[in-house]
Amino acid sequence: MALHTQESVSGFIASDPQLTYTERGDARFYAKIGHEHYRKEPDGSFTQTETTFHDLVAFKKTAERAHDRLAKGDKFVAEGYTREYDRATQDGEVVKAEEFVAKKLGHDLARTSHEVDRTRRQPATTQEPVGQAASASRRESAGAAPALEL
Repeated sequence: MALHTQESVSGFIASDPQLTYTERGDARFYAKIGHEHYRKEPDGSFTQTETTFHDLVAFKKTAERAHDRLAKGDKFVAEGYTREYDRATQDGEVVKAEEFVAKKLGHDLARTSHEVDRTRRQPATTQEPVGQAASASRRESAGAAPALEL
């Protein structure tokens, strides 16, 4: 089976995230993002060049979770695709614009320290085969300790 890949982008949340809803009632997350650029120097070091700013959106559950967890200044990684669309200016002129549509979105573990809550969500009805309840309990207690990114 072939490995599935998609576009990705990383950067920082440059504006206060917004949560709105589409005409169909789907959640829509929006944030302006900053994408830092670097140039490799002949001595092997890197020099930061200009930072560019872009629009990032996410929809449905991803939008709701992103709005709950991400704030201005957070470093993030997103997987998805770039979409071009027509945007009207204040003068009434229509210009081409683009946004990154994130299907998966979270904190950048290389640049962010955080705790992970591994509390399992219980399904509406729980019926475990005999003998699996004890092993599930051990997995939950082993995963309950907070994990910190170094």
